[in-house]
Amino acid sequence: MTFVSITRLRIRSWRFMPGFAVQAIGSQRQCRQASGFLNGSLLPDRKLTFWTMTLWRDQAAMRAYIVGGAHGKAMSKLQHWCDEASIVHWTQDADALPDWDEADRRMRTEGRPSKVRHPSAVHASLGFAAPRTGGAAPIRPA
Repeated sequence: MTFVSITRLRIRSWRFMPGFAVQAIGSQRQCRQASGFLNGSLLPDRKLTFWTMTLWRDQAAMRAYIVGGAHGKAMSKLQHWCDEASIVHWTQDADALPDWDEADRRMRTEGRPSKVRHPSAVHASLGFAAPRTGGAAPIRPA
């Protein structure tokens, strides 16, 4: 069984993009080196929206990653930088990444909004537009 984690973030203004980019690079570096990380993908979407998909050995490995290092530091800033943020997790038998259509479907049916200080009108309902699924970049273990 593998643990799947999907996140979706929308940055609310271009002025937050430089800081977000620095934090994203550090978080990705940390992820690639994290114990229990198996595979991943980053999907830049329209309107300053970014999806991540990561596969983990188990939930404990994912949780150790999210609270520490660069990712832990970035999480406190995202409440201010984002007007939409959501997350969904599940376990699956396959060790392959699901496709982005499945990630979107699960986000809408099983996901939950994360806390943001300046929510958009569709934040709580997860009523965002379907993602543009081309252009994803792999995240591979180091």
